Order: sequence, then structure tokens, then C-alpha cells
Amino acid sequence: MTAGIKVEQASDDKLEELEVKSWSVWEKEVSEFDWFYDEREVCYLLEGEVEVETEEGTVSFGKGDMVIFPEGLECVWRIKEDVKKHYKLG
Repeated sequence: MTAGIKVEQASDDKLEELEVKSWSVWEKEVSEFDWFYDEREVCYLLEGEVEVETEEGTVSFGKGDMVIFPEGLECVWRIKEDVKKHYKLG
């Protein structure tokens, strides 16, 4: 965990309980960009591989991971493989 980023494997039961399939979908090709989280985000990766760099270090995650980004986080996203994710803000 870096800068409050949490990465975990989510069970099918957990995904169903959170109704992840009803969340919005975001897709992005291989790229690198700066990002700021003005509110908390929870996402579940359907496809892809990502590294997120913060002042404290780098966090890697990919397909099948559930990731929580805290409000106020400044980071750099490095998408290594095209990403498709469900996400929920707030």
C-alpha cells in the first residue's frame, strides 16, 4: 500500500455485494498521465495492467484487482496494457 492506495483481490461474493457490475465503465489505451483524486474512488479492473506512482512509491495492479484511491491523492498513471474497469466515486 502506498499513499493510502489499497489493492486487494475481490471474491465473487464481494463483487456481487458491492454491485460492481452496475458501476460505470472506463477504458483507456496504453499511456501515461498525471491524475488528482478530488474524491475517493473504488475500481475493479476487468482488463489491463497499471502502475501508479506517488511521492511514496509505485503501486502495481491489474485484471481482477479491486483498488481504492483516497481523496486528495496526486499521482502518475502508467498504463502498461489497455485498461477496462468498473469504478465508483465518492
